[in-house]
Amino acid sequence: MFPSLETKLKRFEELERKLQDPEVLSDHNRLIDIQREYGGLKRVAEPVREFHKLEADIQAAREMVEEESDPDAEEYAQQELAQLLKRRAEMETELEELVAVGDSITRGGLIMEIRAGTGGDEAALFAGDLFGMYSRFIENRGWKMEVIDSNPTERGGFKEITFSVSGEGAFHELQFESGGHRVQRVPETETQGRIHTSAATVAVLPEASDVEVDINNEDLQIDTMRAGGPGGQKVNKTESAVRITHLPTGIVVKCQDEKSQHKNKAKAMRVLRGRLLEAKQREADAARAAKRRTLVGSGDRSERVRTYNFPQGRITDHRIGLTLYKLDQFMQGDLDEMIAGLLEFDRQERLRGDDDEQTDD
Repeated sequence: MFPSLETKLKRFEELERKLQDPEVLSDHNRLIDIQREYGGLKRVAEPVREFHKLEADIQAAREMVEEESDPDAEEYAQQELAQLLKRRAEMETELEELVAVGDSITRGGLIMEIRAGTGGDEAALFAGDLFGMYSRFIENRGWKMEVIDSNPTERGGFKEITFSVSGEGAFHELQFESGGHRVQRVPETETQGRIHTSAATVAVLPEASDVEVDINNEDLQIDTMRAGGPGGQKVNKTESAVRITHLPTGIVVKCQDEKSQHKNKAKAMRVLRGRLLEAKQREADAARAAKRRTLVGSGDRSERVRTYNFPQGRITDHRIGLTLYKLDQFMQGDLDEMIAGLLEFDRQERLRGDDDEQTDD
């Protein structure tokens, strides 16, 4: 009845078997990857299993109704069948909701990249403000954050910063932050009080496993170099920084935060897998968008998705037309109302898309 959910259940059961495998249990890194995927799929697998059990109970109840000759016993069986059918209708609605939210609900981790755009130092400061905003939101959720790579400026902002987020529901809630974020405010260095406009781009990448994205070593060009810091200063004198180029796609990832070349390579590979999976998902989203009025989750970094207007204390998300006059709280990590609006908009669009497909059929 729900093919996409059945596929997830099948994968969940496969992971269940792997978690009993001595080879997996003895490989710490592999075990962590499997446990992470298993934990995400559990949110879908358990209700699908319950639905299967309910179907079996309904079949047994129907057989009992047909076989009973005693009127009282038959009436009791009919009542039990009616309750089971009511529960099945409720569960069908619950499973439809799981289908509507797509794969994001089963994915816990993500990698976020924030880059300063047009606006010079002010854009870098705004990138730093966005990092602080997301950091506070992540802390409030009780999720875990790890900085993968950063390029700070001397004034306290970031030319770019990349970090991972792990926790239940993290990707689901933050998936629509990708795109161009524009700020309108008076910079600290502005003596005449003029409002400047600058921008930063945000990319939310799914934390991809080796199973989801298979990368051939022959497709990689790996270069090492010395890590650099603000103002050209050297972070260290060894060639610990790593740059990985994925030759088939031209995607380039660089990581220099760790003093160990091995650790920088491992972090860069995490980002590369995320970018490759994001590219695949963007293709699928483009196919969906062709049938829909709009697409909140296009992830196009060139698209202006949100404006932060400090003089008026407002934030506007241009994709869903939502304006909030609570910029101070928003920058302190109070993103709940905006995120709820984006998730509901996407849900309605998915349901509308499903209805359109059924009409076409």
